[in-house]
Amino acid sequence: MSAAEDGRTRCGWAELASAADAQLYRDYHDQEWGRPLRGTVPLFERISLEAFQSGLSWLTILKKRENFRAAFDGFDVETVAGYGEVDVARLMADAGIVRNRAKIDATIANARAIAELDGDLSELLWSFAPAPRPRPASLAEVAAKTTESAAMAKELKRRGFRFVGPTTAYALMQATGMVDDHVVTCWVPTVEAV
Repeated sequence: MSAAEDGRTRCGWAELASAADAQLYRDYHDQEWGRPLRGTVPLFERISLEAFQSGLSWLTILKKRENFRAAFDGFDVETVAGYGEVDVARLMADAGIVRNRAKIDATIANARAIAELDGDLSELLWSFAPAPRPRPASLAEVAAKTTESAAMAKELKRRGFRFVGPTTAYALMQATGMVDDHVVTCWVPTVEAV
């Protein structure tokens, strides 16, 4: 944990980007990560980006996020659920995104699974949020997965979602404010879940 040039102390991972990418990473940390997020489109985007991130750095995905939004029609569930082989070929040819056939197929399958939900995606995902707990003292105390993320992953897979294992589910929970894993010395204020 160190203070950036703006004097703010952040979670250590937010200071790992190169000088050229530092502001992008800090802005994501300061303004988005760990903030409660609801809504089908924003949550579908985050599920998709977390799946694409699997095996890569988050910074890689963050730098391509606008390209992903354009390529996947703003993550409109109905539109992506209707994608066929022509769309898959278009996506596989798009150098602005991560061109991984399994992850592209998973994004389409996940849109179809969301379209088939009886209820709201927010309600489903947030039903797995644990009770609030104190912030971790250090990054070493931050889990990679939890019983709640394992339960979320199991339920999502049961409903036809792909690329949503317990670790990806926990990263989604962290990114969308279902858990607050900012370390205790981080300047970002605690935000109540909505």
